[in-house]
Amino acid sequence: MDFGTAIAGLNWLAVFLAAVAAFIIGAIWYSRKVFGHAWMMEVGLTEEAIGRGNMSLIFGGTFLLQLVAATALAFFLGSGSDWLIGLQVGVLVAVCWIATAYGITYFFEQRSLRLYLINAGYYLVLFATMGSIIGALN
Repeated sequence: MDFGTAIAGLNWLAVFLAAVAAFIIGAIWYSRKVFGHAWMMEVGLTEEAIGRGNMSLIFGGTFLLQLVAATALAFFLGSGSDWLIGLQVGVLVAVCWIATAYGITYFFEQRSLRLYLINAGYYLVLFATMGSIIGALN
């Protein structure tokens, strides 16, 4: 099967719903009631600095990138998956690719273990959820 056929065969509703779920998870994960305050301290952001950010660009760009990630995960899962396979693949992607990439970068940037756990944990929950959604709707 060629790339174009594989992309055309994706369940785009599943991809969209997975991206929406990822966006919602991020909103909760990085809220001040969960990890937002600790994350802000670790990266050195203040309320004022966040307020100066271009929220349309930040949130729009984030959602677009979530769509790209969900599309890639759906492509990787293929059409023969179910929610459990999606969950397992999502966890493997998060742990073996995302968390390791963050770990390497954080070693060289000398960032804290706390920040690593916040960010890597987010991607673990995110990819596990996206994989479950995509797998369930295949």
